[in-house]
Amino acid sequence: MSEKLMRLDKFLSGQLAVSRSDAKELIKKRFVTVNGETAKLYDMKIDPAADSVCSEGVRLTYREHVYIMLNKPAGVICATRDRLSETVLELIPEEMRRKDLFPAGRLDKDTEGFVLITDDGEFAHNILSPKKHVEKRYFAVLEDPARKEDAETFASGMVIDGEEKCLPAELEITENPKEVYITLREGKYHQIKRMAETVGNRVLYLKRISIGGLALDESLKEGECREISPVELEMLKKGRA
Repeated sequence: MSEKLMRLDKFLSGQLAVSRSDAKELIKKRFVTVNGETAKLYDMKIDPAADSVCSEGVRLTYREHVYIMLNKPAGVICATRDRLSETVLELIPEEMRRKDLFPAGRLDKDTEGFVLITDDGEFAHNILSPKKHVEKRYFAVLEDPARKEDAETFASGMVIDGEEKCLPAELEITENPKEVYITLREGKYHQIKRMAETVGNRVLYLKRISIGGLALDESLKEGECREISPVELEMLKKGRA
C-alpha cells in the first residue's frame, strides 16, 4: 500500500469538484463504495493509487492534478469568477471541473488562444516564471506594417511606457508585414499591445498559439478545451516550440 493515504471526503471533494460537506453527504446517503463495500465513515483513509472508489456506481480515477488546454474566445476573461463577464472556468465542461482550478497566466479580454487551466500551483509557477524561460508565442495583426527596426527593438529588450524594461522578445514579420509572430518569455500587463505602441503601432488582433513546446490544438474550436496528456506536459515545460 502507498504511504500517501487520504481521507475519503477529501478524495471525493477533489475528484468530483464538490465541497467537503457535499462529499460527506454522498457518503451519508450510501452512494460511495470503497473496494466494493459501502463507505460509512467520511474520514476513513484510502490509498488513491490502489483502492477502488465509486460514487453512484461510477469509478473515480485518481489524478493529483489536472491540466487543461482551452482555446479562449475574445470577450472571456482569465479569472476564477467575475460578476460582469464570462470567465474561462465557465467554459470548462462539468465533467472536467474540479476544485481549485485556475488559469495559469492571463490573456486580455479581447485576446484569443491557448490558456492553461490547472489546479497545480507549482507547475503553473514554473511555466509563468521568467527565470524558467518558457516561451509564449502569439500571432498578431497590426494596424501598420511592421518594420525591420521594430524587430531589432523587440530583440534588444525594449523599455515600455518610458520606464518598464522588457526581456528580449522575438518579432517575426511575415510576407504580409501587418501579420507577425511575437515570442515572449514573460507576461507583463498588456505587454504586446504596449510594445507595439512603443514602436508607433497598434495591435488589432492577438492570439496565443503556443506555450513552451506545446502548440494550441488546431482542432479545438473557440471556447473548447481538452485535457493535456503526460507527454504534452513535458512539451509544455520546454523552453520553446
